[in-house]
Amino acid sequence: MTRAASRPIASSHAPLPLPSGYLKRSELPLNSLLFVLPLIILYEIGTRLYTFDPLHQTEQRIIAFTLMQRFFALFGASGRYLPALAVVGVLLTWHIARNDPWTFRGRTVLMMGIESILMGFPVILLSFLTAHYLPLSTGRAGWQGLIVLSLGAGIYEELVFRFILFTLLSLLLLDILKLPKIFSMISIVLVSAILFSLYHYLGNEAFQPRSFIFRTLAGVYFGVVFLIRGFGITAGCHAAYDVMIVAWATLS
Repeated sequence: MTRAASRPIASSHAPLPLPSGYLKRSELPLNSLLFVLPLIILYEIGTRLYTFDPLHQTEQRIIAFTLMQRFFALFGASGRYLPALAVVGVLLTWHIARNDPWTFRGRTVLMMGIESILMGFPVILLSFLTAHYLPLSTGRAGWQGLIVLSLGAGIYEELVFRFILFTLLSLLLLDILKLPKIFSMISIVLVSAILFSLYHYLGNEAFQPRSFIFRTLAGVYFGVVFLIRGFGITAGCHAAYDVMIVAWATLS
């Protein structure tokens, strides 16, 4: 926010220069979009190939994806690809609002993938410390379908519970209620984590205290990652964890 203030007035409307460090570059909306876009495409293709039920002409989808579709339906908008377009639209709008340059480095996107995998391991450790690893509900999907749903979980659950919910709660607590920043950020992380955990019981899974506690702690972790590293890494971290858990459950 302060970088623009240090620029000459004559160039105040020019795009800001591309940050030189990986940590800064990887937080940029354009890099987040370029990073999650292949995951979005794989999710859309994968749901047609591995979670589609030809008998009932239905697909198994991530609940967050379905909730987004229902939200758009309230305004008369419907379509298979609306949630995907929403992700792209949000990140592009954020990029334009920041006045960032339309440049990127492929190495940055590659390194984001590596970092996401590494950032997924603490959640793996947490799952074993709580003696309960939690693959996605199988439903009609085999392991291929679970991999696809894992990618969708990383994108759409993080969009709803971190990107959107953090923005709304920040607007309420910081901008409207004017609460202290530290108290507000802790509250945002905790509220988001609890709602994230409860969200998993909207399907057919029965409530269990152990799974609720684990998912709440995982939600806190994802919330902290989001605050420190941004949307792209958080979505990748979440997806990487789910994929690794599915792989572990399939091979064990």
